Amino acid sequence: MQTPFRSRLIDALPFWLSLGMVPLALIAARLGGWWFLLMPAYAWYLMTVLDRLLGLNEENPDTETPEAQLFWYRAITILWFPLQAAMIFGGIWWVTRGGLGGWESVGLFFGIGVASGTIGIVYAHELLHQNNPLERWLGDLLLASTLYSHFRTEHLLVHHSWVATPRDAVSARYNEGFFRYFLRVLRECPASAWQAEVRKLARARRPALDRRNPFWRYAALQLAMLALALVLGGWWGLGLFVWQAFVAIWQLELTNYVEHYGLTRKHLGDGRYEHVLPRHSWNASHTATNWLLINLQRHSDHHYKPDRRFPLLQTYAPDEAPQLPLGYPAMTFLAMVPPLWRRRMNPRVRAWRRQFYPEITDWQPYNRGELPMPRNAL
Repeated sequence: MQTPFRSRLIDALPFWLSLGMVPLALIAARLGGWWFLLMPAYAWYLMTVLDRLLGLNEENPDTETPEAQLFWYRAITILWFPLQAAMIFGGIWWVTRGGLGGWESVGLFFGIGVASGTIGIVYAHELLHQNNPLERWLGDLLLASTLYSHFRTEHLLVHHSWVATPRDAVSARYNEGFFRYFLRVLRECPASAWQAEVRKLARARRPALDRRNPFWRYAALQLAMLALALVLGGWWGLGLFVWQAFVAIWQLELTNYVEHYGLTRKHLGDGRYEHVLPRHSWNASHTATNWLLINLQRHSDHHYKPDRRFPLLQTYAPDEAPQLPLGYPAMTFLAMVPPLWRRRMNPRVRAWRRQFYPEITDWQPYNRGELPMPRNAL
């Protein structure tokens, strides 16, 4: 049942929890020492505790709400890039001028990387799904600040088309540990994104290096970010920039790992797969972490209706979509310890298979990714 949408600023403010990272970064930069731990503690542990206190939010806002009523929700995603850029480049300027020592600088940029990945790339994900040119540019800038610009192409042209099939590198396989998964996506996704853009250009009878290939823009933006870091902080500043980008990418791919672990679309024969349904993504309705992650955990609905803006995403009952036992921050912690992850999640994957696909008796081809690729995926 849908509920009326609440469009006032006070109603949108819980989704502005990301702003809490900014003063924490300032405190860590000013005081040094172990104060950088405030940032991961805020994003990971405080939100998980609040989830326990606040429980689940299972309200479904009216999906017919006009976009004009979403202003205060969209505003935080538009404001975030200058704040993140100030943390990254202001931090480089500060520490390379004697503001912090060596290990303290590394710690600070670990915390900033948590903000860039936990919040910045999540916001970029929301922005790159929109048609508004300003929003798309802000999404590109956020991704460039983490040296992961190809994510835009890979996510839109590959992941959403082939999620839960062997074609999609970021759909984690059953029993695949995170570290093996992480190395695989770092290797496969840039090439997959490039091939997707080349195929798109070929359909328009244009060469791979045509100026319309967005990889030119990706390269220019990333080089500009690297150059700015080098100008502000020399080689040490450049190293800190790359370090925060790595931390952000690690955070993103931990999230990707959790979102589809072990879930597969049914193979229909002849290289064809069923349409994407809410059952092909893990759903989570935990209140506080959905505030911080702008409803990313309502991932079942995002894949079912990818053009739906985050305030209007719907949640699903267990008879429609599989449910995570905890929010993303806690689940990504488990993912870093593969035996704990498998103990918690493998029984849930097997239960999902029995619930939604009782007719499939042999899951080995799905487990090993041996099913045929979709014909038009190559």
